[in-house]
Amino acid sequence: MAAFMWLLSRAPPSLHVDVPWHSALAVALVSAGFITGMTGVVTFRKARTTVNPTKPHASSLVTSGVYAISRNPMYLGGLTMLLGWAIFLSNPLAFLFLPVYVLYLNRFQIAPEERVLTSLFGQTYVTYQARARRWL
Repeated sequence: MAAFMWLLSRAPPSLHVDVPWHSALAVALVSAGFITGMTGVVTFRKARTTVNPTKPHASSLVTSGVYAISRNPMYLGGLTMLLGWAIFLSNPLAFLFLPVYVLYLNRFQIAPEERVLTSLFGQTYVTYQARARRWL
Protein backbone atom coordinates (compact mmCIF):
# COMPACT_ATOMS: atom_id res chain seq x y z
CA MET A 1 0.00 0.00 0.00
CA ALA A 2 2.79 2.42 0.94
CA ALA A 3 4.54 1.70 -2.37
CA PHE A 4 1.37 2.48 -4.35
CA MET A 5 0.95 5.70 -2.40
CA TRP A 6 4.52 6.68 -3.28
CA LEU A 7 4.08 5.80 -6.97
CA LEU A 8 0.83 7.74 -7.27
CA SER A 9 2.35 10.74 -5.52
CA ARG A 10 5.14 10.78 -8.11
CA ALA A 11 2.85 10.51 -11.14
CA PRO A 12 2.28 13.58 -13.27
CA PRO A 13 0.83 16.08 -12.82
CA SER A 14 2.67 16.96 -9.65
CA LEU A 15 0.24 17.89 -6.91
CA HIS A 16 2.89 18.39 -4.25
CA VAL A 17 1.68 20.58 -1.40
CA ASP A 18 4.12 22.24 0.95
CA VAL A 19 2.94 21.72 4.50
CA PRO A 20 4.95 23.26 7.34
CA TRP A 21 6.43 20.69 9.68
CA HIS A 22 5.18 17.82 7.52
CA SER A 23 8.25 15.69 8.22
CA ALA A 24 7.96 16.04 11.98
CA LEU A 25 4.22 15.31 11.89
CA ALA A 26 4.84 12.30 9.65
CA VAL A 27 7.48 10.89 12.00
CA ALA A 28 5.18 11.42 14.99
CA LEU A 29 2.29 9.61 13.28
CA VAL A 30 4.43 6.74 12.01
CA SER A 31 5.91 6.35 15.49
CA ALA A 32 2.49 6.45 17.16
CA GLY A 33 1.16 3.92 14.66
CA PHE A 34 4.11 1.61 15.20
CA ILE A 35 3.75 1.78 18.97
CA THR A 36 -0.01 1.16 18.75
CA GLY A 37 0.44 -1.85 16.49
CA MET A 38 3.30 -3.30 18.51
CA THR A 39 1.36 -2.84 21.73
CA GLY A 40 -1.35 -4.99 20.19
CA VAL A 41 1.18 -7.65 19.20
CA VAL A 42 2.79 -7.70 22.65
CA THR A 43 -0.61 -7.95 24.34
CA PHE A 44 -1.53 -10.91 22.12
CA ARG A 45 1.81 -12.58 22.82
CA LYS A 46 1.32 -12.19 26.57
CA ALA A 47 -2.13 -13.78 26.24
CA ARG A 48 -0.54 -16.58 24.17
CA THR A 49 -2.91 -16.14 21.28
CA THR A 50 -2.20 -15.83 17.56
CA VAL A 51 -1.16 -12.60 15.88
CA ASN A 52 -1.41 -14.15 12.42
CA PRO A 53 -4.34 -12.44 10.68
CA THR A 54 -4.66 -15.21 8.09
CA LYS A 55 -5.27 -17.81 10.80
CA PRO A 56 -7.75 -16.41 13.33
CA HIS A 57 -7.56 -19.33 15.77
CA ALA A 58 -7.75 -17.31 18.96
CA SER A 59 -7.04 -19.25 22.11
CA SER A 60 -8.26 -16.41 24.33
CA LEU A 61 -10.24 -13.21 23.95
CA VAL A 62 -8.05 -10.19 24.68
CA THR A 63 -10.06 -7.18 25.88
CA SER A 64 -7.63 -5.32 28.12
CA GLY A 65 -4.92 -2.77 27.51
CA VAL A 66 -5.04 -1.24 24.05
CA TYR A 67 -7.82 -3.70 23.19
CA ALA A 68 -10.11 -1.89 25.63
CA ILE A 69 -9.92 1.12 23.28
CA SER A 70 -9.80 -0.55 19.86
CA ARG A 71 -10.66 -4.09 18.76
CA ASN A 72 -8.04 -3.78 16.02
CA PRO A 73 -5.03 -1.83 17.29
CA MET A 74 -2.66 -3.54 14.86
CA TYR A 75 -4.74 -2.39 11.89
CA LEU A 76 -5.24 1.02 13.50
CA GLY A 77 -1.46 1.27 13.86
CA GLY A 78 -1.05 0.43 10.18
CA LEU A 79 -3.58 3.10 9.21
CA THR A 80 -1.84 5.68 11.41
CA MET A 81 1.52 4.85 9.82
CA LEU A 82 0.00 5.16 6.33
CA LEU A 83 -1.46 8.54 7.32
CA GLY A 84 2.01 9.64 8.39
CA TRP A 85 3.43 8.38 5.10
CA ALA A 86 0.77 10.29 3.13
CA ILE A 87 1.62 13.48 5.04
CA PHE A 88 5.32 12.92 4.38
CA LEU A 89 4.65 12.50 0.65
CA SER A 90 2.77 15.85 0.67
CA ASN A 91 0.56 14.84 -2.23
CA PRO A 92 -3.23 14.74 -1.89
CA LEU A 93 -3.39 11.66 -4.14
CA ALA A 94 -1.57 9.60 -1.49
CA PHE A 95 -4.51 10.13 0.86
CA LEU A 96 -6.80 8.24 -1.55
CA PHE A 97 -5.32 4.98 -0.33
CA LEU A 98 -6.36 5.49 3.28
CA PRO A 99 -10.07 4.76 2.77
CA VAL A 100 -9.11 1.91 0.43
CA TYR A 101 -7.03 0.40 3.24
CA VAL A 102 -9.92 0.72 5.72
CA LEU A 103 -12.55 -0.64 3.32
CA TYR A 104 -10.36 -3.57 2.31
CA LEU A 105 -9.51 -4.53 5.88
CA ASN A 106 -13.12 -4.17 7.04
CA ARG A 107 -14.41 -6.40 4.28
CA PHE A 108 -11.72 -9.02 3.76
CA GLN A 109 -9.91 -9.22 7.10
CA ILE A 110 -11.90 -7.85 10.02
CA ALA A 111 -15.36 -9.16 9.10
CA PRO A 112 -14.09 -12.78 8.74
CA GLU A 113 -12.10 -12.45 11.97
CA GLU A 114 -15.17 -11.18 13.79
CA ARG A 115 -17.25 -14.12 12.52
CA VAL A 116 -14.65 -16.55 13.87
CA LEU A 117 -14.39 -14.73 17.20
CA THR A 118 -18.18 -14.66 17.56
CA SER A 119 -18.36 -18.39 16.91
CA LEU A 120 -15.53 -19.05 19.40
CA PHE A 121 -16.55 -16.69 22.21
CA GLY A 122 -20.27 -16.05 21.59
CA GLN A 123 -21.98 -13.47 23.77
CA THR A 124 -18.72 -12.52 25.46
CA TYR A 125 -17.38 -11.28 22.12
CA VAL A 126 -20.67 -9.57 21.21
CA THR A 127 -20.56 -7.70 24.53
CA TYR A 128 -16.95 -6.73 23.85
CA GLN A 129 -17.92 -5.45 20.38
CA ALA A 130 -20.49 -3.16 21.98
CA ARG A 131 -17.88 -1.83 24.43
CA ALA A 132 -14.82 -1.34 22.18
CA ARG A 133 -14.89 0.30 18.78
CA ARG A 134 -13.52 -1.43 15.70
CA TRP A 135 -10.97 1.24 14.87
CA LEU A 136 -10.98 4.00 17.48
